[in-house]
Amino acid sequence: MQWTKLKKGQVLFSATDYLVWWFCVLRSMEKKPLCAWSKTVEECLEEYDVSLEKGLSFQEVEKRRQRYGWNELQKEDGKPLWKLVLEQFDDRLVHILLGAALVSFILAYLDKNEIGEASMTAYVEPLVILLILMLNAIVGVWQETNAEKALEALKEMQPEQAKVLRDGFSIPNFPARQLVPGDIVELGVGDKVPADMRIASLKTSTLRMEQSSLTGESHPVIKSTKEVLIDDCELQAKKCMVFAGTTVVNGCCTCIVVSIGMSTEVGKIQVQIQEAALEDDDTPLKKKLDEFGESLTKAIGFVCVLVWIISYKNFLSWDVVDGWPKNITFSFGKCTYYIKVAVALAVAAIPEGLPAVITTCLALGTRKMAKMNAIVRKLPSVETLGCTTVICSDKTGTLTTNQMSVTQFVTLGEIVSSVQEFHVDGTTYNPTDGSILDWPAEMSANLETLAEIAATCNDAGISCEGHQFRATGMPTEAALKVFVEKMGMSDLKASNTGNTGNLIVENGIVKLVYCDQLIEKSKRLALLEFDRIRKSMGVIVRDISGLNRLLVKGAMENVLERSAFQQLADGSIVEMDDASKELLLTKLHQMSSKALRCLGLAYKQDLGEFNDYDGENHPAHMKLLDPANYSEIENNLIFVGLLGLRDSPREEVHEAIKDCREAGIQVMVITGDNKFTAEAICRDIGIFYETENLSGKSYTGKEFMELPLNKRREVLAKPGGRVFSRAEPKHKQDIVRMLKEAGHVVAMTGDGVNDAPALKLADIGIAMGIAGTEVAKEASDMVLADDNFSTIVAAVSEGRSIYNNMKAFIRYMISSNMGEVASIFITAALGMPDGLIPVQLLWVNLVTDGPPATALGFNPSDIDIMRKPPRKSNDSLINAWVFFRYMVIGLYVGLATVGIFALWYTHDSFLGIDFSADGHTLVTFSQLTSWGECPSWEGFEVSPFSAGGRIFSFDSNPCDYFSSGKAKATTLSLSVLVAIELFNSLNALSENNSLLTMPPWINPWLLLAMSVSFGLHALILYVPFLANIFGIVPLSFNEWCLVIVVSFPVILIDEVLKLIGRRMSTVHQKYKTV
Repeated sequence: MQWTKLKKGQVLFSATDYLVWWFCVLRSMEKKPLCAWSKTVEECLEEYDVSLEKGLSFQEVEKRRQRYGWNELQKEDGKPLWKLVLEQFDDRLVHILLGAALVSFILAYLDKNEIGEASMTAYVEPLVILLILMLNAIVGVWQETNAEKALEALKEMQPEQAKVLRDGFSIPNFPARQLVPGDIVELGVGDKVPADMRIASLKTSTLRMEQSSLTGESHPVIKSTKEVLIDDCELQAKKCMVFAGTTVVNGCCTCIVVSIGMSTEVGKIQVQIQEAALEDDDTPLKKKLDEFGESLTKAIGFVCVLVWIISYKNFLSWDVVDGWPKNITFSFGKCTYYIKVAVALAVAAIPEGLPAVITTCLALGTRKMAKMNAIVRKLPSVETLGCTTVICSDKTGTLTTNQMSVTQFVTLGEIVSSVQEFHVDGTTYNPTDGSILDWPAEMSANLETLAEIAATCNDAGISCEGHQFRATGMPTEAALKVFVEKMGMSDLKASNTGNTGNLIVENGIVKLVYCDQLIEKSKRLALLEFDRIRKSMGVIVRDISGLNRLLVKGAMENVLERSAFQQLADGSIVEMDDASKELLLTKLHQMSSKALRCLGLAYKQDLGEFNDYDGENHPAHMKLLDPANYSEIENNLIFVGLLGLRDSPREEVHEAIKDCREAGIQVMVITGDNKFTAEAICRDIGIFYETENLSGKSYTGKEFMELPLNKRREVLAKPGGRVFSRAEPKHKQDIVRMLKEAGHVVAMTGDGVNDAPALKLADIGIAMGIAGTEVAKEASDMVLADDNFSTIVAAVSEGRSIYNNMKAFIRYMISSNMGEVASIFITAALGMPDGLIPVQLLWVNLVTDGPPATALGFNPSDIDIMRKPPRKSNDSLINAWVFFRYMVIGLYVGLATVGIFALWYTHDSFLGIDFSADGHTLVTFSQLTSWGECPSWEGFEVSPFSAGGRIFSFDSNPCDYFSSGKAKATTLSLSVLVAIELFNSLNALSENNSLLTMPPWINPWLLLAMSVSFGLHALILYVPFLANIFGIVPLSFNEWCLVIVVSFPVILIDEVLKLIGRRMSTVHQKYKTV
């Protein structure tokens, strides 16, 4: 390496240093994306080398397409079907089932001793297990393929055509896919924006955009051409930009395309959805079942090996000569037999029916939730709701109605410096929803003028679909029309004249009778459009007397400033003095502090040169073509009144927030709306108290993300409500991610495109069914049919109830399986003939246990279910005490099934119940446990006996009495197992409460399910074909009595254990209190 000595004062550079320096220079010269919103129109035109008069040339377009590509959202390649199928088998419980099926299939194939019918019976077990796994895989693949439609829904937001200027020619229906940065596009009312664009010029005085689905703002946004002098600002602040997928509500403009395809804000959201999909976590229940599968794998492996080892003497023997084993004999057939016993034990230990029962219970839960207007798209979400610790809710449309309404208005009183104040009920666009409180017996002249201005200076209407009322036009103006209609109805009600309750709807449009009467009195001659400078709108009208007047509505401060007079209650007009102005400003401040949007209403009688204005041919018409003249026309106004509007909270939300607080669930509001409005709504609905200090509890999205990471975590970790305003999609996603990292189970609500990434990332994403975009719905786990926050709280309550019921049937199935394991283990340990074969255990696990387990999902919920804190996601399904209880129950099940098997061979009666009528031969218990040595017994004979119309004879080989002759003993053993598990389902009605306090009839579905299960068992007993497959025979009345006597004690045992558990819980509670 050569070094170069430089002049004094310079540093020494190596060749490597020089290369690094040159690389940094080149990197600094790379072109950064243009922040078009912070540049003037001229700078943008220069940057993209385009003119507003000609647009881009076709040659230049091709060059840019090579660089920027097409204006479309990329389509991610989906997972191939084979990969989706394989993923469904990536589950510990499934692995266990596959292993059991494989081993049993191999053993059935290698078994040379059984042929024909018996051989087919051996294949039933692996085939049924494989069938279950295939069905689960099909359902899983179906859910997976339906879950990823959010990206397709995003593409539907992109318009197919646009009006573009190319080479000086205007092309009206140009394919939007072919747009490139620098294209000049013209937008008009109703157009959907094809790309992210910088507004270059306005063709009307006002341009309003509906962008709530992207930014969460509750009102259409006024746009302008003026640049924003901040490079790093939120979407809502970019007033000179229009974004792909949003819609023009009012006005026309010309724009410069600055971002296309995946570079647009919608494209960025698609990337965020894809990233969120990669972060999908397992549901709390899935995690618990996986943990259970892990433990089950170890336990099954240990017990199977143990059973096989303790049975070694039956297939391996040797003589000890001089301390060394000699004459070793090994029976492959018997070794294989005991491997089959171990496999049978595995089948007994595995709750094969558990996946099916869980799916059924979740499906039943979705039906219940659907009745409550909560439509569940993904089954596991039902259970996830039950352990929700934080609900992150949007404000507009979820906590509020997403319908503007007048809630308060003020007019002048009978004398100067006095006012009349009225409050208005109702929060929807339905004119019959609510009324005006304290309405006078007769409408004053001042109130009539107020109604006339609100109805006439207005371009909106109300539509109705079914029971859903919507605004047509500006929401604020629609609210004014509804308000005027309520004024008319209140006046009719006060005077006891006319019909005040019935609405007329024609072709989906609500006929506003009182508004129409007021509008018909005046003919509109001219419109003075709203603009951002004077912040008002006016209309020139001619009344029936031929007099022209100007009616004005707008921002209260601006209208009041331009008002020289005021109209009193009796209609008289007096000058506006300082005292009256101060009083009105005080009222304005009071109403604004409640987050009301305040409008001032005024009119003007002396219009000067417009007194005889009659249309476009009038000499003064030219003055109306320039919006700069509007402020001069709208001066010396007569002030009439002040209206306060807002998107009101839903009536039931306050109670739902209270329920959340009692249930230990934190509520955080994340909205795109402004900070002041968000805080006011949160105080109104009870997330914050009226006088609560919101320092550290209320942030804009940008403010929160600028905090250090530790501080952000600290803010989210504190108890109580939080509100995040002006939140962008990335902010919402980051907040949800941080909450999940802190161990919370997060439910996220949303309706807009901007909510989709966070909905996808949350443990449970909840979309709005009415106001929600298709993007939000497809990214969600649940959809609210009524867009109501209180529905979420009701769904959480149902989710908790479902989880409790799932715990009940999981405990029931596991305890039953423990009994089956104990039965096989005791049989093997004692060396007795196996009383239960794998196909019988499979039948019990899938069919007999299934209906009661499913019926436990109908257990009624606890009364105080929403007064308990949410369970932790790492809480175990089965604690140590419950595990011990079911070990005791399982041990009794094992002893009972093995005991009745031995009882039939060794006794002819039990507790006075005689079961010797079939004529079977009795043996000693010692003979029964050493039945493998039967061929060496001298003089051993067995008499024939009858069972189910069949005669069992053993003249050729008396030792068959312990194999083919065990049919009756096996039937008794199987019947005891079924009866005990049915009785045990009653124990599972409650984890700790006695059957005396929670009797069986509290869940009639369980009694029905028990009857069905018993009927299914009777079916395989008394249908010869089925009895032959399962290797069982019919039972007599006395034998059934014996089954009941042996089975019933399981209830008494668990009642004693529950009593001990309750006592332990009381002692523990007293200890905690002390």
